Amino acid sequence: MSRHALPQNQPTQNQPTQKRPTRKTRPRHNLVEIATRLAGQHQLWEPLVRYDPISRYYARLASEPDFEAWLLTWVPGQGTDWHDHGGSAGAFVVVRGELTERTATVSQFGPPRIVEEPRVLSDGSLRAFGTKHIHKVTNSRLEPAVSVHVYSPALVEMNSYAEDGPRLWQTGSQLIGVNW
Repeated sequence: MSRHALPQNQPTQNQPTQKRPTRKTRPRHNLVEIATRLAGQHQLWEPLVRYDPISRYYARLASEPDFEAWLLTWVPGQGTDWHDHGGSAGAFVVVRGELTERTATVSQFGPPRIVEEPRVLSDGSLRAFGTKHIHKVTNSRLEPAVSVHVYSPALVEMNSYAEDGPRLWQTGSQLIGVNW
C-alpha cells in the first residue's frame, strides 16, 4: 500500500475535523510578556510621549487582531474614574513615574466592593488583570507618569461606575466609535 502525503490541514479518516478557533476558544496572548516587551522598547514609545494638562494623553502602539497596546501619560492629579474594560483582559507597565490603583472585588451575589488598600505602582511595576477587573488609576505624585497598556481582545467597550460607600454601581457604558 503506498503512502501519500495529505495536503496541509486535511483530516485523516480517524482524525476529527478541527474547527477554526473562535474569539472564545482562541488561546490568549501572554499580555504580561507583550506589555513587558513593549515597555522595554523605549525607541518605540518615547517619541510619542506628550503631556496634556487638560486630559490624559494616549497613543496607540500596536493594533493586532487579538490585542492592542497603548501609551498613556499622566500629569500630576490626572486619573481615571472607576471603570472596567468591557470584557477585555489587560496588563500595564509603569515606565516612568508612579501610579496609584484602586480596585474593586466583583461578585455574582452583589455589587462590586471597593478594596480599601490602594496599590502603588512605581517605575517598572507591572499589573495584569482579568476580564472582570474594575479599577481607577491616578497619578497622585508631583511628577508626570507614563504607562504602557495591552488589552485582549482589543477594547470596544468600557463601563463606568460610581461609588456608593464601599460599593460601586454601573452608571454607563462607552462604545468605541459611538461615544468614545
